[in-house]
This record gives sequence, C-alpha cells and structure tokens, in this order.
Amino acid sequence: MSKLTGAEIFIESLKREQVEVIFGYPGGKNIPIYNLLYDNPFKHILVRHEQAAAHAADGYARSTGKVGVCLATSGPGATNLVTGLATAYMDSVPVVAFTGQVDTKSIGTDAFQEADIRGITMPVTKHNFLVTDIKDLARTIKEAFYIARTGRPGPVLVDMPIDVLGARMEFEYPETVDLPGYDPDLTLNGDRLERAAEVINSAKRPVIFAGGGVVTSGAAEVLRELARKARIPVTTSLMGLGAYPIEDELSLGMPGMHGTRYANYALCEADLLIGVGVRFDDRVTGRLDAFAPKAKVVHIDIDPAEINKNVETFISLVGDAKEVLSKLLPVVEEIERKEWLAQIAEWKRKYPLAYKDEGPEIKPQAVVQELNRLTEGKAIVVTEVGQHQMWAAQYYNYSYPRNFITSGGLGTMGFGLPAALGAQVGREGELVIDISGDGSFQMNVQELATISEYNLPVKIVIINNGTLGMVRQWQELLHEKRYSSTILQNPDFLKLAEAYGIKAIRIDDKNQLSEKLNEALEYAGPVLVDVSVAWEENVWPMVPPGAGNHEMIGGEQDDK
Repeated sequence: MSKLTGAEIFIESLKREQVEVIFGYPGGKNIPIYNLLYDNPFKHILVRHEQAAAHAADGYARSTGKVGVCLATSGPGATNLVTGLATAYMDSVPVVAFTGQVDTKSIGTDAFQEADIRGITMPVTKHNFLVTDIKDLARTIKEAFYIARTGRPGPVLVDMPIDVLGARMEFEYPETVDLPGYDPDLTLNGDRLERAAEVINSAKRPVIFAGGGVVTSGAAEVLRELARKARIPVTTSLMGLGAYPIEDELSLGMPGMHGTRYANYALCEADLLIGVGVRFDDRVTGRLDAFAPKAKVVHIDIDPAEINKNVETFISLVGDAKEVLSKLLPVVEEIERKEWLAQIAEWKRKYPLAYKDEGPEIKPQAVVQELNRLTEGKAIVVTEVGQHQMWAAQYYNYSYPRNFITSGGLGTMGFGLPAALGAQVGREGELVIDISGDGSFQMNVQELATISEYNLPVKIVIINNGTLGMVRQWQELLHEKRYSSTILQNPDFLKLAEAYGIKAIRIDDKNQLSEKLNEALEYAGPVLVDVSVAWEENVWPMVPPGAGNHEMIGGEQDDK
C-alpha cells in the first residue's frame, strides 16, 4: 500500500465518515487540504467568515440530523470559529471542526498565526484534540465523529499542525473506537421506569415538557403516541418546537418568559411534570421557587449532569429520549383526564396569543402569521436572535421536528443567515426561510455572497424596526425608555442585496404584505425581503426578570 500524506488521510477519513459537505475557509496552515479539495472529493461551501462556517455546519446538522463539518486555518481562522462552537455546544449540536495549526516544533513560540485553539475551545466543545503525530490522525478523526454524534451530541475540534498534514504513512482507518471513560450507551433503570409509569398513571394534572432532546433523538413520533394515549398536554421549549404539533388539541405551545399564558398556567397547576430532553433553562423556569410548585418532576435526559441541576427531580430516567418513551408507551394507561383538559381548553380560549393590529403600520406578528399561512406551516424556519425570534416561535405553527432552527442557549446574533444556508444545503429542494432582525442580520451579512455564489434559494425576511428590539424593549420597560445605543442607522438593505446579485423586495404597506411575501416565496432563487414594521412593538406576554411564570404581563386578549 502506498503511503498517504496527512492531508490525504484527512480526505480518506472523512469519506469513511460519509461526509458530504464541508463549510470552510482556506489559509496558510490548511492549504494542503484545499489542494486536495481542488479535485472535488466533497461539496465544499466557501463561506466569507469562519464564524459563518461553524454556524452553517450547525444549521446543516440541525436540519438533517447528520454531523456538520467546518474547516478553518490556524490563528484568527481558528478563533473565529469559537462563537459558532459555543452556540453548538449550548444547544447540543453535532459538529466537527478541523483547524490547521503551525508546525509542531513551532507550537508555543508565538509563531505567525499561532493560537492555542485547543485551550481556547476547551470550555465550549464536548472534546477536542491536538494531533502531533500522523500515526494518530485517522484514529483521532474516527473518535471525533463518534464523540460528536453519540450520547448527548456536541461539537468536537481537531487541531492539525501543517507538518502532520505533510507527513506520510500507510493509511488504515480504524473499525472501532476505544475511549475508556466515555460510555454513551446508558442502561435504563427498569425499577425507575416502573415507578415513573405508576406516577404518570395516578396523576390528575400531568404536563409533558418536551425539549430539544426529543428532536435530537428522533423521539417526536413516540412522544405524540404517548401524549395522545394518556391524554397529557404537551408544552415544548424553544429548542423543542416541532416535536409536537402546535395546532394539536393537547399542545400548549412554548412556556417561559415569552411563552403562552396557558402553558405557564398549566405548569403552575400541574401535579406532575414530565421533562423530556430538557435542561430547565432559566428562560423557561422564571423564579425557581415558583416553577411548577405543585408538581412532582419526572426527568428524562441522556445527560446525567442535567438531573437535579436546576430543578429537583422526583424520578430520573437517564437514557435516550426515544428509547425511554418507547418503553413507557406500553405501560402508561389510557386515561381521559376530562377535568384537566377542560381547564386547559378554558385557558386556551381565555388567553390566546394576541396583539393589537390597528393603524397603518405592519405588525411583526402579522408577518410571521402570513408566512405561516402561505407555507401551511411546512417551511424550515431559521432565525437570528431577538424579538423577531420570539415572534417566529409564537406565531408559526410548527408541526415537524428539525423545521425550526435557532440559537437557544447562547442566543447568538448573526446565527440565522449562515445557519439558513447550511440548512438549505442539507435540505436541498425544500423551502428555507430566515426570519431576521435588522440588527442580527448585519452581524454576518457577508454571507449574502455565499448564498449568491451557490444560488441557494433562501428567503430572507428582515423584520426591520430600526432598533435592537429586545434590548430596546427592556430599556422601555425597565429603564425609563432610555434608548442607549439601540436605535440603528441601517443601510438600504435592497441595494445591499442587489449588490450581491440577490433579488430584493421592500414591504412598507400592510395591504401588500401577502402579495409581496408570496412573490418572494414563489421566486426560484434567493430573495431578501425588507419589511418595515412598527418600531415600538413589544413581545408579549412576558415574565419580568425575577418573577414567577404565573406573573406574566401583557398580551391579554382584551388588548387586541
């Protein structure tokens, strides 16, 4: 067998991992790999900033369930990945990032474009590697993909010095991994499963709280079967949207700071809370002593570290959500729970999501509602972070897992545009809509060039209120309307899009909203839609900081 260079081993290893797409940016220390990519062994998407490479790999992974791959050079190329890796880490997304590095003899000498990317990313990756010997390269790549996709998924980084990429040896890809201390195959405790079933069957007012772990594990279908069999209402976290159909009679929508009133009221009155693939984030719980105060908590999660981290658990079931729910399904009983469901129905009737739609201005909620109507709730919706993100979560009827992609844990502005292009690459032929704010959009606006170059038919809808909306809302409510550094002087987004060769549409007349959104959706290529909306519109309802979920303000039906 002829000897291969480290760069050739990299290519062959990725082929063994069935990688289809790499999002990357070339530089001096990964150039041996790009020399081989010239022959097109994979689809390579040239982004315009390395942060976008990480977000695009993330969006690809979330939309497909596959591992996303990104590639950067050393030094600033590697450090530009950090925000994207932190985003994937907080939301448990399987991404493998590869970085070039200075040669092994120069490591630690402050060589040109040297950075200790392994040390820098240690807090924001599931694991990371520095490969200092070509003999370890293939094995390390095998381990990186295994760690990223198994157990609780997450990002892994592999740092590769340029002399390792240039060295030669015979290629042999390992069939298995040997990682003492890492055991993602957890054995479910049978006794606890039986106890959980007993508690569920005896509950009068149970609620299922489904999170991103349901989507990740592919457990959405069995979750639906269990909820409908046992007649248990379901509330879904921001990351869990799509795990349970929003329009189903048992759906409570999203809970928490900007969730529905009826979801929060149900949590306050529940006698049993079944958390599945959730980490009980502070944006959901509000003040902890007021969160589900009457409920025993059954917590199902693949990560033992999440048990009792934020909320005290009555019964914990550590394991994959799909496996655990599949074993619970036959032992939970069919119970009507008429009184509880009647109470839920009354709350939903009395406290629907609502907003005033008066005057000539376009309301941002109406934009999302119209997108939902035109697409029949079937689009892949990607968002940036801010007010528009919450409106997208509230007013689009998600019914399918992996169709809502957003930065939940880290709340990363600039995530949406590159994540949308990653999702479009992963779900070719499907409709991808990036609902964006005018502030977030400008953080990775250069990726319009990537979308244009590859003619990715992403529909970019900018909810343009001329402000950093969520911060402005807090300034209005909590800081006497002292709008410090939140009023934006924006460019002409239409001219900007046209400069990149992208079709652009402006909507500033509410009577043209439907027609022009439909024009954008029907267009075969990428489109940017700039929608001028009411600048002082707020996200309601809202749980104020330090309050309990039962103390929501705003958004009452009679405010319409």
